[in-house]
Amino acid sequence: MSRIKNFFKSYIDVFVLIFKEHFGNLHQIGKLSIADLKKTYNGSALGWAWAVIKPIFTLFVYWFAIAIGLRSGKDVGEYPFILWLMSGIVAWFYMTEIITGGTTCIRRYSYLVTKMKYPITTIPTFTGLSHLYVHVILVLVVIAVFWIMGYAPTIYLLQLPLYMLMMFLFFNAWSLFAGMISAISKDFANLVKSLNIGVFWLSGILWNIENIADNKILYTIMMLNPVTFICYGYRNCFVNHTWFFEQPARLAFFLGWYAVLGLLSIWAYKKLRKEIPDVL
Repeated sequence: MSRIKNFFKSYIDVFVLIFKEHFGNLHQIGKLSIADLKKTYNGSALGWAWAVIKPIFTLFVYWFAIAIGLRSGKDVGEYPFILWLMSGIVAWFYMTEIITGGTTCIRRYSYLVTKMKYPITTIPTFTGLSHLYVHVILVLVVIAVFWIMGYAPTIYLLQLPLYMLMMFLFFNAWSLFAGMISAISKDFANLVKSLNIGVFWLSGILWNIENIADNKILYTIMMLNPVTFICYGYRNCFVNHTWFFEQPARLAFFLGWYAVLGLLSIWAYKKLRKEIPDVL
């Protein structure tokens, strides 16, 4: 019994330490997130415009390939396929950046760890924030496009900040876990890059998962995917007009995944924080 108690106490102590590192560096986190954003787009002629141009071009390519090339992009309810696609893929643009970029964030900012003794746990946070700024701009673009095409904002958009927060927290935990592992092993980062494309195609971003609703087992497995939960959460705001509390099972599974990922990130930090400065 005492061993179990000590086990949980050690994890709680690490969680408190992570919280203190964040709370004590709030101003620095904000400054570094802006610096990371500038670093990403500085040096190009169009600068920050690339933050919008790149995803819009990618969206157009997917829409053209599916709706025009394959002729399989059917309207979803009263919404054109392009709007349905846009409402979910805007969340994926953020997630794919964090899935791959979060894996290498500690290595990219190794000098903060080796030369300045900056708290490792805050590196995934400020890099995630820099991508979140871009994401908010893209969401506003999506809202504007919906409005221009005759679909005015509805009350369901009020839950959009909640989905943004859940997405940010989930992938912040992912970045801490993956960033710590990748700092020790570069092979892990390569593995994540290889699997990222599979996550994209298996998460219902380009195709409607409701089409396989008759296959209860496969449908349930697909809905356990946290990426699917976020993408369809965004579509609930824009297209499906469904509140998050109307799907309690999906929310519970997502929170369960978040709890597991949070424990893994704490475990990785607990085990590797003393080794990483020497490895980097």
